[in-house]
Amino acid sequence: MPNMDFYEVDPLDEPSVDSPKEEGGGDKQEKEDYEQICYLCKRTESVAGKLIRMPQNICICQDCMQKTFDAMNGSGFPMGDMMGNMPNMPNISMINLGDMQGFSPFRQRVKKKKEKKKDAPAIDIHAIPAPHKLKASLDEYIVGQEHAKKVMSVAVYNHFKRITSDMADGVEIEKSNMLMVGPTGSGKTYMVKTLAKLLDVPLAITDATSLTEAGYIGDDIESVVSKLLAAADNDVERAEQGIIFIDEIDKIAKKRNANQRDVSGESVQQGMLKLLEGAQVEVPVGASSKNAMVPMAVVNTRNILFICGGAFPDLEEIIKERLNKESSIGFKADLKDKYDKEENLLTKVLAEDVRKYGMIPEFLGRLPVLFSLEALTEEMLVRVLVEPKNAITKQYQKLLAMDEVKLEFEEAALYAIAAKAKEKKAGARALRAILEEFMLDIMYEIPKDDGIGTVTITKAYLDGKGAPLIAMREYSGHGGVPVNALP
Repeated sequence: MPNMDFYEVDPLDEPSVDSPKEEGGGDKQEKEDYEQICYLCKRTESVAGKLIRMPQNICICQDCMQKTFDAMNGSGFPMGDMMGNMPNMPNISMINLGDMQGFSPFRQRVKKKKEKKKDAPAIDIHAIPAPHKLKASLDEYIVGQEHAKKVMSVAVYNHFKRITSDMADGVEIEKSNMLMVGPTGSGKTYMVKTLAKLLDVPLAITDATSLTEAGYIGDDIESVVSKLLAAADNDVERAEQGIIFIDEIDKIAKKRNANQRDVSGESVQQGMLKLLEGAQVEVPVGASSKNAMVPMAVVNTRNILFICGGAFPDLEEIIKERLNKESSIGFKADLKDKYDKEENLLTKVLAEDVRKYGMIPEFLGRLPVLFSLEALTEEMLVRVLVEPKNAITKQYQKLLAMDEVKLEFEEAALYAIAAKAKEKKAGARALRAILEEFMLDIMYEIPKDDGIGTVTITKAYLDGKGAPLIAMREYSGHGGVPVNALP
């Protein structure tokens, strides 16, 4: 039986200044502030329903009264008169009204819990940065990809204009979900993560690799919406205006082997159709899977913007095959190997290429905006090393600055790092792997000597033909203070 610690109860037996004067009396405001509770289960009238008033101003809910009757009827106790007022009521020994002469009815009053006023999360379109400002903010973190940043900035801006628009004139703006195609390491996920920092809207980033058809091991399709709900602090209205980025979308393409049920491929695409278009989805609150112990919430995905991204390996071969078929026959025909060395072949992608890859037409029809990211060249990789706000070289410089050591990179060394990363064919991810390898000995040896002031990474060190240049600190002789110490 629950206790009354959950409620705010008047601690005094007698009515106080703020308490109602008597049953049925008192000020109207006082009646609105207090409500009766069941004497047995301690539930309020708003929860348990209309209470039964008994002598001595005792109130009992209908459930407890029925349980008492059932218990007494099954026990064989004699039916008797209850204080002479209720001839057919059982003589309930657990509620001895004669022992309650000093009982105060005000102990059975609780203060009503005031509902929190939830302000509607109205989005001010003027507070959302314009597309050119949004792209300028993305430029501070992401190198290149001008077309992709422009498409994403316009799509996000139009998304919020769509939310704030009305249908008084009968014109309803449809949702423009996006499909992003790009080689690994080109910045698909990083672009969306940066977008999440710039916008004060709930944004959930998930991946499609763990999604399976409902009933099988793995996450349900609705789990992508539950992650957005968690990002919105379980505020359904705010979550219904958010953005969901589903990464690795190419992993749910149709499998080549059609002999067995494809529970993690085409079935997931079919299950996501209504999710992308807009539907009432029942999702668990605070969990990724449905069960009896988790509360559920209904989220409408009609105003949720979906961004899907994937590397789509071997999609270049499908594009190349299509382009070669378009070549004419004769003296002016294109050579068959014309596109073999084309680095940015993904920029020529069409919806029919993605459909041939394994995405069903109904799924692609709900992702009308299709764009691709460029493969990173050596020049772009060098810019990635030094230009962004959180560039990799700046991260290492900050690490060594904590040891009061200045780290520098020769320009030739930067190009050497970019060339090695280009050979790995892993995009910008390869830059950190290379720097981790060459910075290991430096990060290990630097803390040994307090006299080191500057370390310069050279191309000879990266080629294995030399060592990094180390400059010792110059001391002024006044208390051993180094002249070239970092501020």
